[in-house]
Amino acid sequence: MTMRVAVQMDPMDTVNVDGDTTFALMEEAQARGAEMWVYQPENLAWNAGRVEARARPVRVKRVQGEHAELGEPVLLDLARDADVVLMRQAYQTAAHVLEQLKGQTLVLNDPFWVRSSPEKILPLIFPELIPPTLITRDIDALTAFRDEHQDLIIKPLYGNGGAGVFRMTPGDGNFSSLLEMFLTSSREPVIAQAFLREVEKGDKRVLLIDGEPVGAINRVPQKGETRSNMHVGGRAEASGLDAHDRRICDAIGPLLKERGLVLVGIDVIGGKLTEINVTSPTGVQELKRFSGVDTCALFWDCVAGKLASRS
Repeated sequence: MTMRVAVQMDPMDTVNVDGDTTFALMEEAQARGAEMWVYQPENLAWNAGRVEARARPVRVKRVQGEHAELGEPVLLDLARDADVVLMRQAYQTAAHVLEQLKGQTLVLNDPFWVRSSPEKILPLIFPELIPPTLITRDIDALTAFRDEHQDLIIKPLYGNGGAGVFRMTPGDGNFSSLLEMFLTSSREPVIAQAFLREVEKGDKRVLLIDGEPVGAINRVPQKGETRSNMHVGGRAEASGLDAHDRRICDAIGPLLKERGLVLVGIDVIGGKLTEINVTSPTGVQELKRFSGVDTCALFWDCVAGKLASRS
């Protein structure tokens, strides 16, 4: 039976075929004979009890610039016309709408838990695994935290891709100005963490499928750069899973599985968990190139099992 997959994602013309996780997932689904459509959140609707998407049929190929053959838009009833919805963005309203498909169409990752599991907040459930951390808007608390730990990373609570990440070294006179910038530009708290010097050796990305680790890559920052994200020039290199990684995965894996967070990427620096990405983790293609581990194949194997158990 042909699997029908609707993918909520960024526009296809923005995709980098050599690095994009969503593209790799679509490529593997197509190889398995899936029928696929793509749509953006603005094309999603709740209409008289139906969850609908104005979507375009798509076929993909690994040629940048010619990587998507798109058909004319069609109106999908996602409860009737799709077996799987891949939700590759964490837009609040779209997640609320897709939650209405529960018990009808398999939405991955589970939209309720994606919405309720921000990547910098979810690790707080495991305080023994993370570096010293403070989340607040209280300037006195932030100042006391700096006095205690001296060397800090300060970043927006809901940022991604390394955007807005600052290192505050001892004696840095920009501390007050930086807090003023954060707190006047947003009503949200900031997150401060003790700086982990091991980041100079890399920020490990561990990928998990249904709560089980499948492999890891290391992301090494450019010289003079604090951030190791590949979006800002971090260099990916081969890596394995060490005892610290396995301890972290053993602790968080059952929760990820229980919450229907099937494809997850965690960040580990110096044996400490810093983030849990449940929306669109990178590193899938790099892991395959370095180690041969095909995360996309493992993902669709898992999906096939879930669909079989539902039917």
